[in-house]
Amino acid sequence: MTYSSKDNVKVKQIKKLTQKKYRDLDNLFLVEGEHLVTEAYNSGYLNNLIILEDYDFPISKNNIVVTDKIMNYISQLDSHQNVIGICTKIKQTSYTNKILIVDGVQDPGNLGTIIRSAVAFNFKTIILSPDTVDLYNSKVIRASQGMIFHCNIVIKDICDEIQYLEKMGYFVCATKVDNGNNLEQLKSKDKLAVIVGNEGNGVSDKVLDKCRNYVHINMNKECESLNVGVATSIIMYELSK
Repeated sequence: MTYSSKDNVKVKQIKKLTQKKYRDLDNLFLVEGEHLVTEAYNSGYLNNLIILEDYDFPISKNNIVVTDKIMNYISQLDSHQNVIGICTKIKQTSYTNKILIVDGVQDPGNLGTIIRSAVAFNFKTIILSPDTVDLYNSKVIRASQGMIFHCNIVIKDICDEIQYLEKMGYFVCATKVDNGNNLEQLKSKDKLAVIVGNEGNGVSDKVLDKCRNYVHINMNKECESLNVGVATSIIMYELSK
């Protein structure tokens, strides 16, 4: 069967997954393109494959075949891909020794970059504040290049989590532009959690008040600050050496 009508119940259900409230209700999200679909499949998160009619793709998973018109209707890209995956949301696993905490980052490209770098530099647990951009936003997923499937990502109240992590033996530190430890001083910590903040305001005051330790990047005084995706990547790279 090939789905060709926007009024079809199945097509309407899939289209709803482009909205956060329906992703949350169904515990599902969409990924677009061969690379992301393959990452989802290999990680065990792919439920269904939406595939363009007459398109040959080596992966098969409860295929839903659609016309070009329907693929374009479902897609969130200017030019649709030939495959879209319907995926189950990421399952929570145990915390790793290196944790990245993200406080209020709003730009999906920044969050996707941060996730990609976190996997590259072995910060395999990421904690997001509830006011951070939606993890399953299509731009976040694309910017992560599928790395969301390779780490443990949870959404928690950061203030509560700081207390929990400290009890569990983690050295918790927040980034501050003008104060704190040099990165070199953190390399000896066996269990480490680093908090990064919003693009414009940095780590929120309420989180800073709960945190007893701070860290900064040494840089030329002519530059006030770095993009949060860049800064976070530098921090994780330095701490991975």
